[in-house]
Amino acid sequence: MKLTFLKSDLLNAINITLKAVPSKTTMPILECLLIEADDEIKITANDMELAIETKVKGNILEKGSAAIDAKLFSEIIRKLPDSEIVIDEKNENITISCEKANFNISGRRSDDFVHMPAIETEEHICVSQFTLKEIIRQTIFSIAPNENNKLMTGELFEVKDDNLKVVSLDGHRISIRNVQLKEHYENRKVVVPGKTLMEISRILPGDADKDVMIFFSKNHILFQFDQTLVLSRLIEGEYFKIDQMISSDFETKITVNKRELLDSIERSVLLVRESDKKPIIINIKDSNMELSLNSMIGSMREDILVRHTGKDIMIGFNPRFMIDALRVIDDEEISVYMVNSKAPCFIRDDEGKYIYLILPVNFTVSH
Repeated sequence: MKLTFLKSDLLNAINITLKAVPSKTTMPILECLLIEADDEIKITANDMELAIETKVKGNILEKGSAAIDAKLFSEIIRKLPDSEIVIDEKNENITISCEKANFNISGRRSDDFVHMPAIETEEHICVSQFTLKEIIRQTIFSIAPNENNKLMTGELFEVKDDNLKVVSLDGHRISIRNVQLKEHYENRKVVVPGKTLMEISRILPGDADKDVMIFFSKNHILFQFDQTLVLSRLIEGEYFKIDQMISSDFETKITVNKRELLDSIERSVLLVRESDKKPIIINIKDSNMELSLNSMIGSMREDILVRHTGKDIMIGFNPRFMIDALRVIDDEEISVYMVNSKAPCFIRDDEGKYIYLILPVNFTVSH
């Protein structure tokens, strides 16, 4: 195999596929990137849970394939001059040359590489790159970080007719995004690993004029965009019954400027150390929202004008959970619905495009 590339094209493809190279594995072949050159050049990585394949622009002087240690290969290419790179493989010996630099490294048998499983590509939906990137940004923060409950480490993708609903939760909060699809599709319900979605978000250009095709099979989900395929195993199991947790009842509703509220809560957490679990206390009376926080470092109090209907209420929240939700909402004004100081609060828009549920925390009022 003999290929030539522009450094920028090759490095871009390596950066995309590196996301699927495992940091630890008992199978050394999985630490490699597979380069295949036939009619086109493809680079693939596969950690058995997530596989990424991307096409790369280059010239094929001799067809063939090679498996190269991903970390070493990426570091070599990164350090080479911005010029044409030649990769020559013979009998698993790989030569990488660029201008006056020449590297000789050992490859592995490309036949040993674990290829991406083929999946049926009939059942699919289509969304813009921008929409998918936004959906992930607006939900990924509320997946659970640990694997005590595997389902909480993923996100529900539920297709109903012409609507895609994406849900994440970690036991303290729920994030929901509803997206109107351009066509009507067969109903589907799958749980996609959070790791997969994070990696897609990093490599997805986010172009509003370009689409992502999302294909479903029994055990896998496949995302296809630009020159890249991302294939992931699904998380098995029945996802939580979200509809039972979402109530339309409320005793108190406030409408508030999002930026003002976010800025105020962000100021309050200056007084909270990482290990501290100090709540922000919100006291709503008439058209005034008082925010207060007391910690070992000090205390703060701030008033914000709001539009208020229903009962007065005093309620406490983990300030970081409020910040996470507010940061991803693009609306200038938001509506917050509350029942009482023990029940979850909801931040949602009138069209139902987003719902953020946050559980309150217990607090004691200090005088």
